[in-house]
Amino acid sequence: MSHRPRASLGRVLDDLGTTLLELVAGEVDHPEEISGLVIFDPLDEPVLAPRSLVLGVGVDPAGGTLARLLATLGGHDAVGLVVRAPIALTPEVRRAVQASGVALIGLRRGATWAQLTALIRALLAEGDIGVTGQESLGGLPSGDLFAVANAVAALLDAPITIEDRNSRVLAFSGRQDEADPSRVETVIGRQVPERYATRLTELGVFRDLYRYAGPVVVHAQDLGYEGVTVQRVAIAVRAGDEILGSIWAAMDGEVDRERTEALLDASKLVALHLLRIRAGADVQRRLRTDLIGTVLEGGVGARDALVRLGLSGRRLVIVGAALSADDDHARSDQSRAVELERLADALSVHLSATVPSSAVAAVGGTVYGLLPVLASAGSSPEQRAVRLASDFVDRVGGSLRVIAAVAPGESDISGIVRGKAQADRVLRVMREGHTALRVARLDDVQTLALLLELRDLAAARDERPVGAIARLIDYDEQNNAGLVQSLAAWLDALGDVGKAAGALFIHPNTLRYRLRRVAEVGEIDLDDPEQRFAAMLQLRILF
Repeated sequence: MSHRPRASLGRVLDDLGTTLLELVAGEVDHPEEISGLVIFDPLDEPVLAPRSLVLGVGVDPAGGTLARLLATLGGHDAVGLVVRAPIALTPEVRRAVQASGVALIGLRRGATWAQLTALIRALLAEGDIGVTGQESLGGLPSGDLFAVANAVAALLDAPITIEDRNSRVLAFSGRQDEADPSRVETVIGRQVPERYATRLTELGVFRDLYRYAGPVVVHAQDLGYEGVTVQRVAIAVRAGDEILGSIWAAMDGEVDRERTEALLDASKLVALHLLRIRAGADVQRRLRTDLIGTVLEGGVGARDALVRLGLSGRRLVIVGAALSADDDHARSDQSRAVELERLADALSVHLSATVPSSAVAAVGGTVYGLLPVLASAGSSPEQRAVRLASDFVDRVGGSLRVIAAVAPGESDISGIVRGKAQADRVLRVMREGHTALRVARLDDVQTLALLLELRDLAAARDERPVGAIARLIDYDEQNNAGLVQSLAAWLDALGDVGKAAGALFIHPNTLRYRLRRVAEVGEIDLDDPEQRFAAMLQLRILF
């Protein structure tokens, strides 16, 4: 069986066309695969790998910049440009398409860029690390749910969707415009609208679907919505006793024996592909984690692992992300592992939107991202990574309390190992609550990191406070005088009595009296900067 490469532009338009995308101008029948998906940013333009598909978010489809953008993308050997429809196909734009060789594609109204990105990434995910050769199941490329959906649709002569147990659309066939508005809404949103899902639950459709082996018919009039005019026929997709998802066909007429047998056969085929996708995803995740872990540790095989990740010889920046201490400690071990995996997936999607060749994995309780440095005028690679990390932390802040560290990794293994250690130092400062920053570099927290490391050294040596601090601690234990606390507040306030008294909720005169007692009991000269520094250091490290 022959077929075009899975990640070709023609394949993307075949699977997503009519419902989401329309080819406005240019050629798509090229055998080369799309190398990655890039979001165009006119203020911080990324370097495009050859054969990139570019999403022109915010590009005016009727403006005069479209032709110039096509010419620029042609110079980078981009495969296509997607902008919001309708597009003004002026003679200038048409000439730019022909001269650049970049196909111009319109994103239909009602579809969001996030939805389009998720769908295209699902298609481009084939051929990731660890995949060699092309397997087939039932005569179709292994794990290719879109090909399966189109094959089932041809058998049933009806548009179909393949959904998971949460009614999220995993894949859909062509001809969705032959159904009704609700089906188009479902496909565009990649999720059955809540009002429909609620009604299906009330009617007992999901109960029957998961209880019986045969198809379940849902009549349009039973749903009671104007947007539903075509009957739905659904069947569960099972692997033994486990429900993997379901197939939904939009077709009127009686579900006769022939249609029932076709649906049963289709459900078995879809089950095989879903299991293959699950197994493949697990294998690829473990392999990527092993490769990134090997690189970060710098041991035997690190150089080969870097080659397999496609990052050999490239200068890197390291982004480390983790759950904040409060969020992390509140979870069970199983919940923590699930959330860490979720964090790794989210960071991978976020970084690859701008840097397609980045590699992300959870290693030892922290999620690490290896980002190849892109040429960008006006900012250093680390500053660019800080912006990406800050945007990510803000985006996931509603569901996860995340902290992130950015460190230079250089291009050699020893530099990457140093960068990983630097990111770990920064994350520790944030994890232990010594800074309010949620995204930081070592420049931001180096002093705090050094203090924590001095504290570790002191603990290993069983160091104890001596001199003035030791005398003050003994006096406080016997008299509950609060002298150590008063000295610490005064030092933190850089000698500002009013500010320190406010922090302690006492009168300034009370603090002045305590400071005199500090000098007397501790035998310390508070006017001597060396003695003040020694006291501050002991309080920070040993107390």
